[in-house]
Amino acid sequence: MAQQESIIKLKGKIGDLTFYKTRTGYQARQVTGVSADRIANDPKFQRTRENNAEFATGGAAAKRLRQAFRPLILLTYDTKMPSRLFSRMMRVLRADTVNARGERKVLAENLSPLRQFNFNIAAELSNTLFARQEVTIDRATGTVNLTLETLQPAAAVAAPQGATHFQLNYGASAVDFDSEEMTEIATGQSESFSLKEQLINSQTLSLNIGNADELPVFVLFGITFYQEVNTVLYPLNNGAYNAISIIQIDVP
Repeated sequence: MAQQESIIKLKGKIGDLTFYKTRTGYQARQVTGVSADRIANDPKFQRTRENNAEFATGGAAAKRLRQAFRPLILLTYDTKMPSRLFSRMMRVLRADTVNARGERKVLAENLSPLRQFNFNIAAELSNTLFARQEVTIDRATGTVNLTLETLQPAAAVAAPQGATHFQLNYGASAVDFDSEEMTEIATGQSESFSLKEQLINSQTLSLNIGNADELPVFVLFGITFYQEVNTVLYPLNNGAYNAISIIQIDVP
């Protein structure tokens, strides 16, 4: 370890040298690391290779889910959502008791950790919309029905300041985590409702996802807020208060 004696105090990395400060003064040391070849071939790094393989699998699965529901996710704003979703997906991966470590996969029977996942942590659906939702899926016809009970906006909707209207958004898709083909998604939205309405009748929202085969079907549901200005509805605060959540995962 080298001691810096120059009047110029350095911090950070220059080439293969790292400069840093300790209680005894400014120090410098050479950066050392394990080569990629050794990690790939040395038996001592078997666990590292297994972990890396599963991180890659979990990351790809999380990305696939984000891409499948991108139209709905774009209605929200949460910069940490990808890392939160990756963490949930790794729980799914590690629940695989069939495949060996390093080869574990995202299996349909282990998807429960993804249920109730909120794509906007600042606006969780359960804390924003207080109304029961019921989902029915007919795989034979590819029909997904989402029924929302009758609600009173004043009591059932936790609207952010400045909001005057809201809209319900929903989507469904059969997701194949082992395929690289584009995932088809069916989305829809309700009409816009005023937060001043006394009562909103029960809503049944329908989608058709086509042939789901033996794939897990994900159903997302959420609420977006708007502000009315001169009869025009404008999205409120770039989606920061909008809620979108996975409310159902149907496994064949």
